[in-house]
Amino acid sequence: MVETEVQIPCAFDPFIDIKQDPDCCVGGKQYVHLRIQQRNGKKSLTTIQGLKKGVSYEKILKDLKKEFCCNGTIVQDKELGKVIQLQGDQRKNAFAFLTRVGVVNKDQIKIHGF
Repeated sequence: MVETEVQIPCAFDPFIDIKQDPDCCVGGKQYVHLRIQQRNGKKSLTTIQGLKKGVSYEKILKDLKKEFCCNGTIVQDKELGKVIQLQGDQRKNAFAFLTRVGVVNKDQIKIHGF
């Protein structure tokens, strides 16, 4: 009989980096999430979450409101940090604005919703 030494790998957790660093996402990239939330009837909100901490949220919000002719606010969330909320479905506009201004790259933005 031939003895072969076989090592059985221990339990591998592929999401260990994400659990240790909540700001880190798949592949070590930090993503900016653009989501839509339905309100009453046809009304909706667009949320922008995950911008870098060094970015001035107030200046970005001011420019977004001025360019898209909509209202908006900054909400402080316990788990998510600062989140920008805009009136209406502004996901495509926000994507174009954030990439044009140079706040984030195209591959760092995830658009969610219907």
